[in-house]
Amino acid sequence: MTDGSPPITKHFITSTDPRADNHAHKLIDIIMVAICAVLAGADSYVDIADFGQDREDWLHDFLELPHGIPSEDTFARVFALLEPRELQRAFAGWIRSVVKLTGLKLIAIDGKTNRRTFGGKNKDGTFTKALHLVSAFATANGVALGHVATDQKSNEITAIPELLKLLDLKGCLITTDAMGCQGDIAADIIARGGDYLLAVKGNQGNLYRDIKAAFANPTVPRDTASTEDKGHGRIDTRVCEVITGPAVFERMRHNNNWVGLHTIVKVTTTRTATSTGETHTATESRYYISSDEEPTAARMNQAAREHWGVENNLHWTIDMAFREDESRIRTGNAPSNMATLRHIALNLIRGDKDRKIGVKASRLKAARSTDYLERLLGLAAV
Repeated sequence: MTDGSPPITKHFITSTDPRADNHAHKLIDIIMVAICAVLAGADSYVDIADFGQDREDWLHDFLELPHGIPSEDTFARVFALLEPRELQRAFAGWIRSVVKLTGLKLIAIDGKTNRRTFGGKNKDGTFTKALHLVSAFATANGVALGHVATDQKSNEITAIPELLKLLDLKGCLITTDAMGCQGDIAADIIARGGDYLLAVKGNQGNLYRDIKAAFANPTVPRDTASTEDKGHGRIDTRVCEVITGPAVFERMRHNNNWVGLHTIVKVTTTRTATSTGETHTATESRYYISSDEEPTAARMNQAAREHWGVENNLHWTIDMAFREDESRIRTGNAPSNMATLRHIALNLIRGDKDRKIGVKASRLKAARSTDYLERLLGLAAV
Protein backbone atom coordinates (compact mmCIF):
# COMPACT_ATOMS: atom_id res chain seq x y z
CA MET A 1 0.00 0.00 0.00
CA THR A 2 1.29 3.48 -0.89
CA ASP A 3 0.60 6.90 0.63
CA GLY A 4 -1.66 7.71 -2.33
CA SER A 5 -4.01 4.78 -1.66
CA PRO A 6 -7.80 5.23 -1.59
CA PRO A 7 -9.06 6.02 1.95
CA ILE A 8 -10.95 2.72 2.08
CA THR A 9 -7.68 0.77 1.85
CA LYS A 10 -6.66 1.35 5.47
CA HIS A 11 -9.77 -0.47 6.72
CA PHE A 12 -8.82 -3.71 4.92
CA ILE A 13 -5.03 -3.68 5.44
CA THR A 14 -5.27 -5.64 8.69
CA SER A 15 -7.44 -8.47 7.27
CA THR A 16 -6.03 -11.88 8.16
CA ASP A 17 -4.58 -13.73 5.19
CA PRO A 18 -5.93 -17.33 5.05
CA ARG A 19 -3.00 -18.56 2.93
CA ALA A 20 0.39 -19.93 3.90
CA ASP A 21 3.30 -17.49 4.14
CA ASN A 22 4.85 -18.32 0.76
CA HIS A 23 2.36 -16.52 -1.47
CA ALA A 24 3.23 -14.24 -4.36
CA HIS A 25 0.44 -11.66 -4.06
CA LYS A 26 -0.38 -9.48 -1.06
CA LEU A 27 -3.88 -9.87 0.37
CA ILE A 28 -4.55 -6.12 0.38
CA ASP A 29 -3.63 -5.96 -3.32
CA ILE A 30 -6.06 -8.79 -4.12
CA ILE A 31 -8.87 -7.12 -2.16
CA MET A 32 -8.31 -3.67 -3.65
CA VAL A 33 -8.01 -4.91 -7.25
CA ALA A 34 -11.30 -6.77 -6.71
CA ILE A 35 -13.03 -3.71 -5.21
CA CYS A 36 -11.93 -1.53 -8.13
CA ALA A 37 -12.94 -4.19 -10.64
CA VAL A 38 -16.43 -4.73 -9.18
CA LEU A 39 -16.87 -0.95 -9.04
CA ALA A 40 -16.01 -0.89 -12.76
CA GLY A 41 -18.50 -3.58 -13.75
CA ALA A 42 -16.74 -6.91 -13.03
CA ASP A 43 -19.11 -9.71 -12.01
CA SER A 44 -16.80 -12.76 -12.18
CA TYR A 45 -13.22 -13.75 -11.39
CA VAL A 46 -12.39 -13.63 -15.11
CA ASP A 47 -13.75 -10.06 -15.22
CA ILE A 48 -11.70 -9.08 -12.15
CA ALA A 49 -8.46 -10.50 -13.55
CA ASP A 50 -9.10 -8.89 -16.96
CA PHE A 51 -9.75 -5.52 -15.35
CA GLY A 52 -6.49 -5.86 -13.41
CA GLN A 53 -4.54 -6.61 -16.57
CA ASP A 54 -6.14 -3.71 -18.44
CA ARG A 55 -5.53 -1.23 -15.60
CA GLU A 56 -2.26 -2.58 -14.21
CA ASP A 57 -0.31 0.64 -14.73
CA TRP A 58 -3.01 2.67 -13.02
CA LEU A 59 -3.28 0.19 -10.12
CA HIS A 60 0.50 0.45 -9.58
CA ASP A 61 -0.06 4.08 -8.57
CA PHE A 62 -1.40 2.96 -5.18
CA LEU A 63 -0.79 -0.80 -4.89
CA GLU A 64 2.56 -2.60 -4.68
CA LEU A 65 1.63 -5.59 -6.89
CA PRO A 66 5.13 -7.15 -6.53
CA HIS A 67 4.31 -9.96 -8.96
CA GLY A 68 1.82 -8.16 -11.16
CA ILE A 69 -1.89 -8.89 -11.33
CA PRO A 70 -3.11 -12.16 -9.75
CA SER A 71 -4.72 -14.74 -12.00
CA GLU A 72 -8.42 -15.53 -11.93
CA ASP A 73 -7.57 -18.77 -10.06
CA THR A 74 -5.81 -16.77 -7.34
CA PHE A 75 -8.82 -14.47 -6.90
CA ALA A 76 -11.10 -17.52 -6.74
CA ARG A 77 -8.92 -19.35 -4.20
CA VAL A 78 -8.42 -16.35 -1.90
CA PHE A 79 -12.07 -15.29 -1.75
CA ALA A 80 -13.17 -18.90 -1.18
CA LEU A 81 -10.76 -19.16 1.79
CA LEU A 82 -11.03 -15.66 3.30
CA GLU A 83 -13.08 -15.60 6.51
CA PRO A 84 -16.22 -13.51 5.68
CA ARG A 85 -16.16 -11.77 9.06
CA GLU A 86 -12.78 -10.27 8.13
CA LEU A 87 -14.33 -8.37 5.24
CA GLN A 88 -17.59 -7.69 7.07
CA ARG A 89 -15.84 -6.07 10.04
CA ALA A 90 -13.63 -3.98 7.76
CA PHE A 91 -16.64 -2.97 5.67
CA ALA A 92 -18.65 -1.90 8.73
CA GLY A 93 -15.69 0.01 10.14
CA TRP A 94 -15.22 1.88 6.88
CA ILE A 95 -18.89 2.87 6.69
CA ARG A 96 -18.93 4.07 10.31
CA SER A 97 -15.99 6.35 9.48
CA VAL A 98 -17.56 7.98 6.41
CA VAL A 99 -21.35 8.02 6.89
CA LYS A 100 -23.30 10.23 9.28
CA LEU A 101 -26.90 9.05 9.49
CA THR A 102 -29.58 11.58 8.62
CA GLY A 103 -33.38 11.85 8.72
CA LEU A 104 -35.04 9.43 11.14
CA LYS A 105 -31.66 7.72 11.62
CA LEU A 106 -33.51 4.56 10.70
CA ILE A 107 -31.60 1.32 10.16
CA ALA A 108 -33.66 -1.32 8.37
CA ILE A 109 -32.57 -4.93 8.85
CA ASP A 110 -33.72 -7.46 6.28
CA GLY A 111 -32.57 -10.67 4.62
CA LYS A 112 -32.09 -11.71 1.00
CA THR A 113 -31.30 -15.11 -0.49
CA ASN A 114 -28.79 -15.26 -3.36
CA ARG A 115 -30.60 -17.87 -5.36
CA ARG A 116 -27.83 -19.39 -7.47
CA THR A 117 -25.23 -19.79 -4.76
CA PHE A 118 -26.40 -23.27 -3.71
CA GLY A 119 -24.38 -26.33 -4.67
CA GLY A 120 -20.87 -25.01 -4.11
CA LYS A 121 -18.31 -27.33 -2.56
CA ASN A 122 -16.99 -26.76 0.98
CA LYS A 123 -13.52 -27.77 2.17
CA ASP A 124 -14.99 -30.89 3.83
CA GLY A 125 -16.56 -32.06 0.58
CA THR A 126 -20.14 -31.13 1.49
CA PHE A 127 -22.25 -28.87 -0.70
CA THR A 128 -23.37 -25.39 0.30
CA LYS A 129 -26.92 -24.17 0.69
CA ALA A 130 -27.93 -20.90 -0.95
CA LEU A 131 -26.40 -17.89 0.79
CA HIS A 132 -28.83 -15.83 2.86
CA LEU A 133 -27.47 -12.39 3.68
CA VAL A 134 -28.92 -10.31 6.55
CA SER A 135 -28.17 -6.65 5.85
CA ALA A 136 -28.47 -3.35 7.71
CA PHE A 137 -29.48 -0.41 5.51
CA ALA A 138 -29.56 3.30 6.37
CA THR A 139 -32.76 4.26 4.57
CA ALA A 140 -32.28 8.05 4.48
CA ASN A 141 -28.65 7.81 3.33
CA GLY A 142 -29.24 4.95 0.89
CA VAL A 143 -26.18 2.97 2.00
CA ALA A 144 -25.58 -0.51 3.37
CA LEU A 145 -24.07 -0.41 6.86
CA GLY A 146 -23.10 -4.04 7.30
CA HIS A 147 -24.25 -7.60 6.82
CA VAL A 148 -23.87 -11.15 8.11
CA ALA A 149 -24.20 -14.32 6.06
CA THR A 150 -26.18 -17.41 6.98
CA ASP A 151 -27.18 -20.46 4.96
CA GLN A 152 -30.94 -20.21 5.50
CA LYS A 153 -33.64 -17.66 6.33
CA SER A 154 -34.53 -19.33 9.66
CA ASN A 155 -31.05 -18.43 10.93
CA GLU A 156 -31.86 -14.70 10.78
CA ILE A 157 -32.73 -14.92 14.49
CA THR A 158 -29.12 -15.80 15.30
CA ALA A 159 -27.59 -13.63 12.54
CA ILE A 160 -29.22 -10.37 13.62
CA PRO A 161 -27.39 -10.20 17.00
CA GLU A 162 -24.10 -10.75 15.15
CA LEU A 163 -24.99 -7.96 12.74
CA LEU A 164 -25.87 -5.57 15.58
CA LYS A 165 -22.34 -5.99 16.96
CA LEU A 166 -20.97 -4.40 13.77
CA LEU A 167 -23.16 -1.29 14.02
CA ASP A 168 -23.25 1.92 16.01
CA LEU A 169 -26.88 2.00 17.18
CA LYS A 170 -26.78 5.08 19.41
CA GLY A 171 -29.71 7.36 18.63
CA CYS A 172 -30.95 5.10 15.83
CA LEU A 173 -34.31 3.44 15.25
CA ILE A 174 -33.87 -0.20 14.22
CA THR A 175 -36.61 -1.88 12.18
CA THR A 176 -37.02 -5.56 11.33
CA ASP A 177 -39.68 -7.81 9.89
CA ALA A 178 -41.47 -10.38 12.05
CA MET A 179 -38.49 -12.78 12.02
CA GLY A 180 -36.54 -10.26 14.10
CA CYS A 181 -39.30 -9.76 16.66
CA GLN A 182 -37.51 -11.50 19.52
CA GLY A 183 -37.11 -10.40 23.14
CA ASP A 184 -33.34 -10.91 23.11
CA ILE A 185 -32.96 -8.81 19.95
CA ALA A 186 -35.06 -6.00 21.44
CA ALA A 187 -32.96 -6.06 24.62
CA ASP A 188 -29.73 -6.01 22.60
CA ILE A 189 -30.85 -2.96 20.63
CA ILE A 190 -31.71 -1.09 23.85
CA ALA A 191 -28.42 -2.10 25.47
CA ARG A 192 -26.53 -0.66 22.49
CA GLY A 193 -28.27 2.69 22.74
CA GLY A 194 -30.87 2.28 19.99
CA ASP A 195 -34.64 2.01 19.78
CA TYR A 196 -36.64 -0.62 17.96
CA LEU A 197 -39.71 -0.88 15.74
CA LEU A 198 -40.39 -4.59 15.30
CA ALA A 199 -43.09 -6.09 13.10
CA VAL A 200 -45.38 -8.49 14.97
CA LYS A 201 -47.13 -11.45 13.32
CA GLY A 202 -48.51 -14.80 14.36
CA ASN A 203 -45.07 -16.05 15.41
CA GLN A 204 -45.66 -14.00 18.59
CA GLY A 205 -49.08 -15.50 19.33
CA ASN A 206 -50.20 -13.85 22.57
CA LEU A 207 -48.47 -10.56 21.79
CA TYR A 208 -50.08 -10.42 18.36
CA ARG A 209 -53.56 -11.17 19.71
CA ASP A 210 -53.24 -8.67 22.56
CA ILE A 211 -52.12 -5.88 20.24
CA LYS A 212 -55.03 -6.56 17.88
CA ALA A 213 -57.44 -6.53 20.82
CA ALA A 214 -56.10 -3.19 22.05
CA PHE A 215 -56.66 -1.53 18.68
CA ALA A 216 -60.08 -3.15 18.33
CA ASN A 217 -61.22 -1.43 21.54
CA PRO A 218 -62.57 2.00 20.51
CA THR A 219 -62.29 3.35 24.07
CA VAL A 220 -58.48 3.13 24.09
CA PRO A 221 -57.03 6.58 23.22
CA ARG A 222 -54.59 6.74 20.32
CA ASP A 223 -52.77 9.11 18.00
CA THR A 224 -53.64 8.80 14.30
CA ALA A 225 -52.03 9.99 11.08
CA SER A 226 -52.54 9.15 7.43
CA THR A 227 -50.83 9.57 4.07
CA GLU A 228 -51.98 9.11 0.49
CA ASP A 229 -49.87 8.33 -2.58
CA LYS A 230 -51.04 8.31 -6.17
CA GLY A 231 -49.24 6.87 -9.16
CA HIS A 232 -49.08 4.05 -11.69
CA GLY A 233 -52.85 3.74 -11.77
CA ARG A 234 -53.31 3.19 -8.07
CA ILE A 235 -53.94 5.06 -4.84
CA ASP A 236 -52.27 3.91 -1.60
CA THR A 237 -53.69 5.18 1.68
CA ARG A 238 -51.82 4.43 4.91
CA VAL A 239 -53.47 5.06 8.27
CA CYS A 240 -51.22 4.73 11.32
CA GLU A 241 -52.53 4.39 14.88
CA VAL A 242 -50.27 4.61 17.94
CA ILE A 243 -51.14 3.59 21.49
CA THR A 244 -48.93 4.30 24.49
CA GLY A 245 -49.41 4.11 28.25
CA PRO A 246 -48.93 1.59 31.06
CA ALA A 247 -52.66 0.84 31.40
CA VAL A 248 -52.62 -0.87 27.99
CA PHE A 249 -49.41 -2.81 28.52
CA GLU A 250 -50.52 -4.13 31.90
CA ARG A 251 -53.25 -6.06 30.09
CA MET A 252 -50.82 -7.53 27.57
CA ARG A 253 -49.51 -10.99 28.35
CA HIS A 254 -45.74 -11.40 28.65
CA ASN A 255 -45.13 -7.67 28.14
CA ASN A 256 -42.19 -8.00 30.56
CA ASN A 257 -40.38 -9.99 27.84
CA TRP A 258 -39.82 -6.77 25.90
CA VAL A 259 -37.21 -4.42 27.32
CA GLY A 260 -38.13 -0.77 26.75
CA LEU A 261 -41.58 -1.49 25.31
CA HIS A 262 -43.31 1.87 25.11
CA THR A 263 -45.59 1.83 22.09
CA ILE A 264 -47.79 -0.42 19.98
CA VAL A 265 -48.50 0.52 16.37
CA LYS A 266 -51.05 -0.42 13.71
CA VAL A 267 -50.63 0.56 10.06
CA THR A 268 -53.56 -0.10 7.72
CA THR A 269 -52.81 0.15 4.03
CA THR A 270 -55.62 0.41 1.49
CA ARG A 271 -54.66 0.06 -2.17
CA THR A 272 -57.13 1.02 -4.86
CA ALA A 273 -56.15 0.13 -8.43
CA THR A 274 -57.99 0.58 -11.70
CA SER A 275 -57.37 -1.91 -14.49
CA THR A 276 -59.36 -2.53 -17.70
CA GLY A 277 -62.11 -0.30 -16.41
CA GLU A 278 -62.52 -2.17 -13.12
CA THR A 279 -61.56 -0.89 -9.66
CA HIS A 280 -60.00 -3.28 -7.14
CA THR A 281 -59.44 -2.47 -3.49
CA ALA A 282 -57.29 -4.42 -1.01
CA THR A 283 -56.70 -3.63 2.65
CA GLU A 284 -53.98 -4.98 4.93
CA SER A 285 -53.12 -4.20 8.56
CA ARG A 286 -49.64 -4.60 10.08
CA TYR A 287 -48.76 -4.43 13.76
CA TYR A 288 -45.57 -3.35 15.52
CA ILE A 289 -44.02 -2.85 18.94
CA SER A 290 -41.60 -0.03 19.64
CA SER A 291 -39.40 1.43 22.37
CA ASP A 292 -39.49 4.88 20.74
CA GLU A 293 -40.36 7.51 23.34
CA GLU A 294 -41.44 10.07 20.71
CA PRO A 295 -44.04 7.82 19.08
CA THR A 296 -46.24 10.19 17.09
CA ALA A 297 -48.38 8.43 14.53
CA ALA A 298 -46.75 10.46 11.75
CA ARG A 299 -43.26 9.37 12.85
CA MET A 300 -44.23 5.70 13.18
CA ASN A 301 -46.01 5.77 9.83
CA GLN A 302 -42.89 7.15 8.16
CA ALA A 303 -40.63 4.63 9.90
CA ALA A 304 -42.81 1.64 8.97
CA ARG A 305 -42.84 2.76 5.37
CA GLU A 306 -39.12 3.58 5.19
CA HIS A 307 -38.27 0.07 6.36
CA TRP A 308 -39.29 -1.30 2.97
CA GLY A 309 -36.76 0.94 1.26
CA VAL A 310 -34.26 -1.85 1.90
CA GLU A 311 -36.09 -3.96 -0.69
CA ASN A 312 -35.97 -1.42 -3.53
CA ASN A 313 -32.84 0.56 -2.72
CA LEU A 314 -30.59 -2.33 -1.66
CA HIS A 315 -31.86 -5.79 -2.64
CA TRP A 316 -33.41 -4.80 -5.98
CA THR A 317 -30.51 -2.52 -6.91
CA ILE A 318 -27.92 -5.20 -6.14
CA ASP A 319 -29.83 -7.66 -8.33
CA MET A 320 -30.40 -5.26 -11.24
CA ALA A 321 -27.11 -3.32 -11.28
CA PHE A 322 -24.77 -6.09 -10.07
CA ARG A 323 -26.64 -9.19 -11.34
CA GLU A 324 -26.25 -10.84 -7.94
CA ASP A 325 -28.98 -13.43 -8.43
CA GLU A 326 -27.27 -14.58 -11.63
CA SER A 327 -23.87 -15.07 -10.00
CA ARG A 328 -22.54 -18.64 -10.09
CA ILE A 329 -19.73 -17.90 -7.64
CA ARG A 330 -20.50 -20.41 -4.89
CA THR A 331 -17.37 -22.16 -3.62
CA GLY A 332 -16.50 -21.93 0.09
CA ASN A 333 -16.73 -18.39 1.51
CA ALA A 334 -16.72 -16.75 -1.91
CA PRO A 335 -20.48 -15.99 -2.18
CA SER A 336 -20.42 -14.02 1.08
CA ASN A 337 -17.18 -12.23 0.25
CA MET A 338 -18.37 -11.25 -3.23
CA ALA A 339 -21.59 -9.92 -1.72
CA THR A 340 -19.42 -7.69 0.49
CA LEU A 341 -17.57 -6.36 -2.55
CA ARG A 342 -20.89 -5.52 -4.23
CA HIS A 343 -22.07 -3.61 -1.15
CA ILE A 344 -18.78 -1.71 -1.05
CA ALA A 345 -19.13 -0.76 -4.70
CA LEU A 346 -22.77 0.32 -4.25
CA ASN A 347 -21.84 2.55 -1.31
CA LEU A 348 -18.93 4.12 -3.20
CA ILE A 349 -21.25 4.95 -6.09
CA ARG A 350 -23.95 6.29 -3.79
CA GLY A 351 -21.29 8.41 -2.08
CA ASP A 352 -20.80 10.45 -5.26
CA LYS A 353 -22.98 13.48 -4.47
CA ASP A 354 -22.67 14.84 -8.02
CA ARG A 355 -23.86 11.64 -9.68
CA LYS A 356 -26.67 12.13 -12.18
CA ILE A 357 -26.81 8.61 -13.63
CA GLY A 358 -27.96 5.25 -12.29
CA VAL A 359 -25.87 2.67 -10.48
CA LYS A 360 -25.42 0.41 -13.52
CA ALA A 361 -24.45 3.36 -15.71
CA SER A 362 -21.98 4.48 -13.04
CA ARG A 363 -20.27 1.10 -13.17
CA LEU A 364 -19.97 1.35 -16.95
CA LYS A 365 -18.56 4.87 -16.64
CA ALA A 366 -16.02 3.69 -14.05
CA ALA A 367 -14.90 1.00 -16.52
CA ARG A 368 -14.36 3.63 -19.22
CA SER A 369 -12.81 6.42 -17.16
CA THR A 370 -10.07 6.11 -14.52
CA ASP A 371 -10.76 9.75 -13.65
CA TYR A 372 -14.31 8.82 -12.66
CA LEU A 373 -13.07 5.69 -10.89
CA GLU A 374 -10.65 7.83 -8.88
CA ARG A 375 -13.48 10.16 -7.91
CA LEU A 376 -15.58 7.26 -6.61
CA LEU A 377 -12.57 5.96 -4.64
CA GLY A 378 -11.90 9.39 -3.14
CA LEU A 379 -8.59 9.81 -4.94
CA ALA A 380 -9.42 12.88 -6.99
CA ALA A 381 -12.16 15.30 -7.95
CA VAL A 382 -13.34 15.45 -11.53
